[in-house]
Amino acid sequence: MPLYNRRPELPPTLPPPPLGLADLLGRVRQALQQQLANSYWVVAEVSELTVPRFAGAHCYLTLTEQTIDSRGTPIKAQARATLWSQRYQQLAPAFEHHTGQPLRAGLKLLLRVQVRFHEQYGLSLDVAAIDPSYTVGELALLRLKTLRQLEEKGLLERQKLLVLPLAPQRLAVISSPTAAGFQDFVQQLDEAPYDFALTLFPAAMQGDDAPASIRAALDGVRARRSQFDAVVIIRGGGSRTDLLAFDEYGLAAAVGAFPLPVLTGIGHERDEALVDLTAHRALKTPTALAVFLVERLARLEAAFMGYGERVVALARGQLSQSHTRLDQLSGRSRYAAHRQLDAARDALHARARQAAQGPREQLRQLTQRLGRYRHQLPRARRALPGSSAACANAAAGC
Repeated sequence: MPLYNRRPELPPTLPPPPLGLADLLGRVRQALQQQLANSYWVVAEVSELTVPRFAGAHCYLTLTEQTIDSRGTPIKAQARATLWSQRYQQLAPAFEHHTGQPLRAGLKLLLRVQVRFHEQYGLSLDVAAIDPSYTVGELALLRLKTLRQLEEKGLLERQKLLVLPLAPQRLAVISSPTAAGFQDFVQQLDEAPYDFALTLFPAAMQGDDAPASIRAALDGVRARRSQFDAVVIIRGGGSRTDLLAFDEYGLAAAVGAFPLPVLTGIGHERDEALVDLTAHRALKTPTALAVFLVERLARLEAAFMGYGERVVALARGQLSQSHTRLDQLSGRSRYAAHRQLDAARDALHARARQAAQGPREQLRQLTQRLGRYRHQLPRARRALPGSSAACANAAAGC
């Protein structure tokens, strides 16, 4: 008799029957519904976004996040999300009002989402809410980071070191030819009494393509920089979202490193773009920029007029002094000439007297000698021996 009872032999277990795909995915949907909360707050970046093209259409997003798993391997999480039409009409305007820009790709968002799973369409997220304050903070941090990069490379001050000509009249204008701001700028300069030579380099001034388009225009100006005194970047007014292109690092750096002074008038009264900070001079509007240029020439003209008046006054003063000096010299010359003439006349009279006095003295002496001879002659006649006839003849000869 065996010590232990032999276990009964069990029939072999059979694998569970296979599930259909729809059944499996249905179980996944049920598990998700049972295990997950109704909604979650999620931080993600919008990599793609399709805005509604007509009333009643929905907004579709692709949300991504770059992260590292527990083993240190970089991974990219990605999910489709939907912002249904009615909710989009509520959330999109509120988001733009608080952040100053519309929903777009590249933004980092804080969203409240509901996980949805459908057997046909797979996993997706329904967006229930968006916290705009998170995005504002992210944009502020991004702007601050960009600003620090520009500062580290010296691009915030490089343009300020350039010398703007006293009369910047040869202007390379970067703008859209159809922009109202460009037309206002041209009209303001046309009404001025000065001559400005404008060369337009067309560029897109808003939208995703604007930074690259403006940089291409700057490259065109660079190739002809000897023909211009300065570069003008202008655009018309618009919403705060239109200013985003001018906060792009590449464009701000290109402006800061440009070899000619860059003047900006991009049409925002309260907001200051990074391009404004790297430019040589930033004006609020195209009209204000035109006024700045006109007033600069007016000040130069006034300075020249002042210099001209001063030169005339100095010339007149010097001419008056020269006339006075000439009159003084003329009087002195006449006085000296008169004195020299009087001295010469006196010398001539003295010499004339001297010249006349010598012959007179000689004649007087001769007359005296002749008188003596005349008195001595009778005595000599009596003293000489001889006939009286010889003496008479001698006397007659004498």
